[in-house]
Amino acid sequence: MELQLQHLCKQYGEKRAVNDVTATLSPGVYGLLGANGAGKSTLMRVICGVLKPTSGCIRLNGKTIEDLGERYYAQLGYMPQDFGFYPDFTAREFMRYMAAVKGIDKRKVKSRTEELLHMVNLTEVADKKVKSYSGGMKQRLGIAQAELNNPSILILDEPTAGLDPKERVRFRNLISDFAKEKIVILSTHIVSDVSYIADTILMMKQGQFLLQEPMDTVTDSIRGKVWEFLADNRKAAEYSRTFSVVNLHHENNMVRLRIVAEAAPTADAYTVEPSLEDLFLYHFGEDTQFERGEEDENID
Repeated sequence: MELQLQHLCKQYGEKRAVNDVTATLSPGVYGLLGANGAGKSTLMRVICGVLKPTSGCIRLNGKTIEDLGERYYAQLGYMPQDFGFYPDFTAREFMRYMAAVKGIDKRKVKSRTEELLHMVNLTEVADKKVKSYSGGMKQRLGIAQAELNNPSILILDEPTAGLDPKERVRFRNLISDFAKEKIVILSTHIVSDVSYIADTILMMKQGQFLLQEPMDTVTDSIRGKVWEFLADNRKAAEYSRTFSVVNLHHENNMVRLRIVAEAAPTADAYTVEPSLEDLFLYHFGEDTQFERGEEDENID
């Protein structure tokens, strides 16, 4: 299976939210990273057919999605960032409703619904109304509906937003299970989530792909540009104003800094193995809002 994005553009007035995006995707998990406003959600909506591109085309196994029509959409599973629920539906009712919308064989709906509710750990609350659910429970129901038709292409826009650390780990494992023999595109602000499960990183900036790299080699370009060293509080404050600081850690009245820079910021700085978070900061700068790890849950 091969999904081709060919010179995709989406323009709103004079602004190009998606600007000449070209990529060839095969089964695996693609982590789509970028700052707010980079064009990630717009691109995902174009791939799902929610938005029509201004120019360019999408092909699945060589055929355009216009030619494939419903045969293309039958292979899609989509979880948008702001997923709408009917609040008075129970989870079971909602899943059956979505199955009807997707045209799933009625004989398979009950077993598929129960299988997915079990997978996302909602079986015990399946007969409670969705309006009583926490944000994390709604997110789990959102991915369950996206998987109803066992899609070949799974598009997940901020699927772990609002989940606590334990739920995020469970969710990552679910996505890895779902990803077998599928093309999975996962957009998130939480860099650690992508680090654990992505096979390939797609980094987007100003509507374009800044890079498309396998996870194993994606940080090679900044090897030798990530530094750590100790400084006193006054010096640490100065470095924070001058450099892109990935992390600050107070140790015995000193501060350990992790900095991304082309050259050593101080004589006693030493290079360390770069991470995906370092790469993100290298390209987007320290004023960019993104998630550093498991403990921070504030998503834009």
